[in-house]
Amino acid sequence: MEEIKMKCIIVDDEPMLRQHIAEMTEQIDFLDLVETFPSALAATSRLQQGDIDLIFLDINMPYLNGIDFLDSLENPPLCIFITAYSEYALEGFRLQAVDYLLKPIIFQRFYQASTKAYQLFVQRNKPLQESSPNDNMLFVRQGDAFVKISWTDILYAESMQNYTKLHFKERTITIHQTMLALEEALPGNHFFRIHKSYLVNVNHIDIITGGRVYIQEQELPISRTKREELLQNVVFKKLLSR
Repeated sequence: MEEIKMKCIIVDDEPMLRQHIAEMTEQIDFLDLVETFPSALAATSRLQQGDIDLIFLDINMPYLNGIDFLDSLENPPLCIFITAYSEYALEGFRLQAVDYLLKPIIFQRFYQASTKAYQLFVQRNKPLQESSPNDNMLFVRQGDAFVKISWTDILYAESMQNYTKLHFKERTITIHQTMLALEEALPGNHFFRIHKSYLVNVNHIDIITGGRVYIQEQELPISRTKREELLQNVVFKKLLSR
């Protein structure tokens, strides 16, 4: 089966960086670079044609920055931000960007971010009949019984040594399984271990700020070692679930 390619464009006001990114796209088989642009305004008419799948978008540009530009698009393509400042990751989360690349951009990170985008692109374009309602079901142990639940409804799991408490929107249940056993049973592209005591469903995250995650107004701590990984990967996982 022939590999489907993603049509992409590059929007950056630095000519040498545009060239550098263009050369990297040539090394990746699933990327089809259509055009490069020196500004967001210059790219507007091309995006209006509606056939672009991915945009590599610089944030700091004159007249109209990348964040405001992406926010203004009615049906934006997948986006990978380019920036010199890591604090823009939170803004990228709000706009559901796939990833963000810090300057200077190395090929390893570029390939990693592009692969995330491609996996999401393929997932979005799968025929609807490939998914099954049973894919969302999971059996968990309560006492001597096994109860069927939908893991999509889990907001987060809380470790209680040999037990785990599952928090849902309108109820909480305690299951006779360790956090590790539960984590192995759940799909890794939807759940993220933010702390030794908390495993969260990334589809239900409302806010990430400082060392905290908010889900349904519940404040949960992020361990220091997990925060950067969460910022870099949670957007992709959140998008993939849709």
